[in-house]
Amino acid sequence: MTLAFTGAETFLGQMVAVIIDRPLGSRHPDHGFVYPVNYGYVPNTLAPDGDDLDAYVLGVFEPISTFIGRCIAIIRRLDDNDDKLVLVPDGKTYTDAQIIALTEFQEQFFQSQIIRNG
Repeated sequence: MTLAFTGAETFLGQMVAVIIDRPLGSRHPDHGFVYPVNYGYVPNTLAPDGDDLDAYVLGVFEPISTFIGRCIAIIRRLDDNDDKLVLVPDGKTYTDAQIIALTEFQEQFFQSQIIRNG
């Protein structure tokens, strides 16, 4: 199957299903840091970096293997050809400052901006 690039903006405001391949508390296989949030990907999508579109799951405080939540924002890396969805349980929200603080463990190494609807 050939996948076309999936624009991250199409997910804003939508309910999105992800597979969590780096659950909360797990260690990054190459860089050694511990994930303070669940982190995964949207299956059968294609991000600008050629991999599946990645997603941070905020507001879930236990390790999980799958998740369906609302995309409240996108973290667009300006110096790395990659976007990250920000997913939360439906009805929950986070400010830009909260998103930055919760994803800093990984995003501190990149210049990025938060993108939201309207």
